[in-house]
Amino acid sequence: MKYKDYYAALGVPRDADAEAIKKAYRKLARQLHPDVSKEPDAEVRFKEVAEAYATLKDPDKRAAYDALGSRRGGEEFRPPPQWQHDFGGEGFADLDLADLLDALARGRSGRARSHAVPLRGRDYETAVRLSLEDAHRGTTVHLDVAHEDGTRTLAVTVPAGVTDGQRLRLRGRGGPGHHGGAAGDIYLHITLEPHPVFRTDGHDLLFDLALAPWEATLGAEVEVRTLDGPVVLTVPAGTQAGRKLRLRGRGLANGHGGRGDLYAIVRIDVPASLTARERELFEALRGESRFDPRATLAKEAAHGH
Repeated sequence: MKYKDYYAALGVPRDADAEAIKKAYRKLARQLHPDVSKEPDAEVRFKEVAEAYATLKDPDKRAAYDALGSRRGGEEFRPPPQWQHDFGGEGFADLDLADLLDALARGRSGRARSHAVPLRGRDYETAVRLSLEDAHRGTTVHLDVAHEDGTRTLAVTVPAGVTDGQRLRLRGRGGPGHHGGAAGDIYLHITLEPHPVFRTDGHDLLFDLALAPWEATLGAEVEVRTLDGPVVLTVPAGTQAGRKLRLRGRGLANGHGGRGDLYAIVRIDVPASLTARERELFEALRGESRFDPRATLAKEAAHGH
């Protein structure tokens, strides 16, 4: 069995407390996420960091791991005789250190046993990148997962309503158990691809809505895009730049039968060039209008004091 230096994987000292271990894991998980990092070994390191954290965050697993003492990463070693005695005299040649520590934390009692204790299979961590539409409607992804007996391709159903940064658990889809133990789990780290129109805020969606000055001033009915197709949005008269116009229930599915909202963030655009007639009309408006935006700002500033 090969030793794994979990403290080195997380970059923390052996006496680090639980909070320091959690912070180190979160920082490294963000840096090494395969959809973020450009490093060629990012996915391998991402899984190593996840395995290290799974061991060190659990007091029982950490205690068993610390009992092995400090060794070099990758060094071959033999588990203490008591461990083999506790688990019915079974050898550990076909086990991974993470599997063994998991079994110790779950079932070790310190007493000799008449048969081998069931060992739960290993958990796996992997990253999945989804389009906004797939996150909204749900999809099936195919994952290549390395097991003790080689790489397996799994067809995994991702339910509707997942969000960016979510960690999704697939029960029983991980490594096989030993001696009748249950299979491990797979954890999917969800990342949403940037969308050309929409931005996400949880299950809400936001997009920029460009309006002409007369549309914002007089009000308008404008056609806007949603995940379900175009709809007509009513723009109230006197709409200001930066205002959020809400379309209730037009956001992302939340996985519980409901949906978030869709927000149009108003931006007022002006024409870059004018025809002679347009210029004439704008000149007429300038002569007739009593509106002074700078006076309005001055008045708002005065009320603010």
